[in-house]
Amino acid sequence: MTNNASILITGDFCPVNRTGELIRESRAASLLHDFLPAVKSAGLAVTNLECPLTDSELGIRKIGPLLKAPIDTAKVLSDWGFGLVTLANNHIMDYGIKGLSSTIRACDDYKIGHVGAGEDLSDAGKLYKCQLGNYRWTVLNYAENEFSTTHGNHPGANPLDIIENYRDIVKAKSVSDYVVVVVHGGHEMYNLPSPRIKSTLRFFADAGASAVIQHHAHCYSGYELYNDVPIFYGLGNFIFDIPAERNPIWNTGYAVELIPGSTLTFRVIPYEQSTSRAGVQLLAGDSMANFYRNLEFLNSVIADDNQLKMEFEKYCRRVEKMYRAFLEPHSLGLLHYLRHRHLFPSMLSKRKLRVYLNLYRCESHREVVIQLLNESVRRGNTP
Repeated sequence: MTNNASILITGDFCPVNRTGELIRESRAASLLHDFLPAVKSAGLAVTNLECPLTDSELGIRKIGPLLKAPIDTAKVLSDWGFGLVTLANNHIMDYGIKGLSSTIRACDDYKIGHVGAGEDLSDAGKLYKCQLGNYRWTVLNYAENEFSTTHGNHPGANPLDIIENYRDIVKAKSVSDYVVVVVHGGHEMYNLPSPRIKSTLRFFADAGASAVIQHHAHCYSGYELYNDVPIFYGLGNFIFDIPAERNPIWNTGYAVELIPGSTLTFRVIPYEQSTSRAGVQLLAGDSMANFYRNLEFLNSVIADDNQLKMEFEKYCRRVEKMYRAFLEPHSLGLLHYLRHRHLFPSMLSKRKLRVYLNLYRCESHREVVIQLLNESVRRGNTP
């Protein structure tokens, strides 16, 4: 127990592979290694629970992998000292309402707060409020819109919806000393915000957020102070053990401790995770120096709108073939192989590309397309 009034926030926690095995074997107590004191000393420690805690085998139909973790994970988080999990992310509904319900029930059983998902939009959008020392904190949690978000009377994650999010922040500001907005979004394996993301998170600061924190990209990004509001554009993974990913991009991240006072201050806590050794350990020596050099570079790019735009354009060129494959009317492996090697022409005419551009760029067209696709997916029909 501590009287500290700070909040510690970490990125994506997905206890799979070695981590999941240690939890099932009740041997996970030491996974945080020398990072544990940072959790124990905070007034509130928060992590993003990147998957449901469930024993269900009935995954939903979606694009992307289905993730889940042992229900006993809640006990481990409680033992470590985490008091809140953010649930607004793209995997929380991977096992449907059963997966979400068992996750919330497990958190409740171990007195872990949760924010960002619920039985309907109203429930998912509830604010998390707490008193730490003399300070009133509110945490809000949003996810970019994939297969997990709710927009009505069905269960899901709290969606990124800038107008409604603005109203939430204004409401929270009226009853809080500090408002923390946690967003799950961004471009995977790209360590900078797009210009859109920078503009959006700055808007949340303008609306009244005291700090804005983003995760999802599986790599850490930089941060800025915008009108005295710290905005962190990516924390990286907290614990996400994927054997195929043993590299500094996937395995390095940082936590942020927000410290109240006459002004809100913060400290960055860098670490490496899920390397040859399971769990998290603080960076030191050359690894620490390299981290801060890279962080300073990322911060400099974020501060320069022109450079940020150029970097995003370069990223888009890197992923162009993948996105073009998504747009092609047929996704047969052989056709994709041949197109990738310029042995088979694209089946998209220039006119069809202009049609796509107009459908996706124009707000009115886009909302019709999304509505019709949603209805088709729910019915199981081909659009």
